[in-house]
Amino acid sequence: MSVAVSKRSVPFFNYPSVFACQEEEFLAIFADVGRRGAFILQRDLKEFERNLARYLGAKHVVGVANATDGLILAVRVAGVSAGDEVIFSSHTMVATASAIHFAGATPVPVDCGPDHLIDPRAVAAAITPRTKAILPTQLNGRTADMDALAAIARKHGLVIVEDAAQALGSRFKGRAAGTFGVAGAISFYPAKTLGCFGDGGCVMTNDDDVYEQLLLLRDHGRDATGDVVAWGINSRLDNLQAAVLNHKLKGYDNAIARRRQIAGIYRQLLGDVAELRLPPGPDDDPDHFDIFQNYEIEAQRRDELRAYLKEEGVGTLIQWGGKAVHEFRKLGFTQRLPATERLFTRLLMLPMHTALADEDVEYVAGLIRAFYGR
Repeated sequence: MSVAVSKRSVPFFNYPSVFACQEEEFLAIFADVGRRGAFILQRDLKEFERNLARYLGAKHVVGVANATDGLILAVRVAGVSAGDEVIFSSHTMVATASAIHFAGATPVPVDCGPDHLIDPRAVAAAITPRTKAILPTQLNGRTADMDALAAIARKHGLVIVEDAAQALGSRFKGRAAGTFGVAGAISFYPAKTLGCFGDGGCVMTNDDDVYEQLLLLRDHGRDATGDVVAWGINSRLDNLQAAVLNHKLKGYDNAIARRRQIAGIYRQLLGDVAELRLPPGPDDDPDHFDIFQNYEIEAQRRDELRAYLKEEGVGTLIQWGGKAVHEFRKLGFTQRLPATERLFTRLLMLPMHTALADEDVEYVAGLIRAFYGR
């Protein structure tokens, strides 16, 4: 495989392509939904929820306005309340901790492991008599070691809620992210592997009672008769977005296959660069099926590399402004997490999306090799 050398522009994410790739089909969906006046809680949403549940091997999926709402609802239906503690990995978006906070509980950040996911050993060490739940983030399209986390939860009588916002279709030992605990939340933000044209999310569960609670909570606490029987919020996945997502779900396996192919190219071209630590290759670990929502590497001289790539037309990203959640001190965190803090001096995400051509990936890899004198 050759490495492209002529200068080109490779954005970190190509937002216009989200619409342009299937413009005619999307316009037809807009027209159909609009002409039916089917805007809130209509059949498009129900069909998408059923189809996504089938795809994931989950019993129920509930569409919500965004993944943050979904995670808040998931924590609430798990029974987390004031006075409880919930353990989560600090290598995540602040929304993970916010969901715990808004349940009235205390978010307890812990270190991540070499795979950038929550470290089960750190979880075990953080348990106190107040611990109620473990909230792993299935990050960058990879699922954590759920066997180890489940064993800890059983030993201490804890529940598991999953932040699977970046992991739709990611699997651990054949089981989909988001289906291991009481409930799990997924994001449909435009840049996600299955993205809509705005905010959107869902919560999945295999528990019938939890499902009924979620239906109430997302729609002002109203039951099927319209009677208000619980305190709820307004967090309904827009019906137009559901119709778009239902269409895109049909080609989702192809989109994931392309991401895995891109990851394979990165691995082939950069695997011998000693200054980098790459994610596992697509077929390196039979226990994990990674969907590569992001391609997050560790790099020596990270900031210099990023500046060099920018000069050459390549967009990169350091997640969450370069801070782990526990480093937002104004939120009240006082912990020091050495592994995570060290990691955040090295993390860098390379372009990873289906609008990339092979030549784009080769160009990025060629620049990185040149930067490190390869």
